Amino acid sequence: MPRTTAHRTVLAAALVAPLLLPLWAAAPAGAHGAPTDPVSRVVACSPEGGDRAESAACRAAVAANGAPFTAWDNLRVADVAGRDRQRIPDGHLCGGGLPAYRGLDLARTDWPATRVEPGGALPMTYVSTIPHTGTFRMYLTEPGYDPAKPLTWADLPEEPFAEVTDPALTDGAHRFRVTLPPDRTGRHVLYTVWENSSTPDTYYSCSDVVFPKAAEKEKKKPVEPARESPASSSPSPRPRTASTPAARTPTPRAATTATAPASHTTAAAPSGPSAPLLAGGAAAVLVLTGGAALALRLRRR
Repeated sequence: MPRTTAHRTVLAAALVAPLLLPLWAAAPAGAHGAPTDPVSRVVACSPEGGDRAESAACRAAVAANGAPFTAWDNLRVADVAGRDRQRIPDGHLCGGGLPAYRGLDLARTDWPATRVEPGGALPMTYVSTIPHTGTFRMYLTEPGYDPAKPLTWADLPEEPFAEVTDPALTDGAHRFRVTLPPDRTGRHVLYTVWENSSTPDTYYSCSDVVFPKAAEKEKKKPVEPARESPASSSPSPRPRTASTPAARTPTPRAATTATAPASHTTAAAPSGPSAPLLAGGAAAVLVLTGGAALALRLRRR
């Protein structure tokens, strides 16, 4: 079976048809594994990468490489024994320092990437074409990382943010979850190191990820019209009744008297309904007084 066909069969079996597990035995001894979720550069730019393989970044990587990434699962270095920083040179982390994968080290801002959330749980899928035991160490580039520059060890923290040892191999892939750091925004690189314990090999891979930027996390709220809160603002003076439209509308008298303040009834002027009674009483007093005086004068005569 040609090498290219074997690798395509392996990837399809791991991702699509677990029932094809027996075919993995036909894969070459040099085939072992790589991350497919979040997708690694070597998988995205391989002949099995689909539309991602046609991206500008992948075309440039293949051109710089001088050959397609047919052996997407064979990016490994022997006898590292945990001395990653001493064995893998700066600027060549994604390709593991191997000439056959040098195209993966291009400093670009348009590599196929996976959107992730800061501080969120990230499910990882690492396809393994031949079972191995070992420890996965995950690193994430530091805040302020510039994807337009070559990736160096200084861009990564000293310690991994997550480690997973001997996760189960199910349907041709190791599947596990890690919790991402909460303080990243923009484009970053998830650097995965798989140090085998069943072989002397260590595998390296770069998965490009994109975190929401600060402006995207702060979702704009709909603008509401300004409203005066009765609880927080001082009450405004009560408008005069005569100045309101309701005061200009004629209303039945009974309704007006029932709702009128008491001060409006007790402060009425003398020209109101009681004025005729006062005038009549005064006239009667004058008539009686005049009559009594006239009678007294007649008696003295």
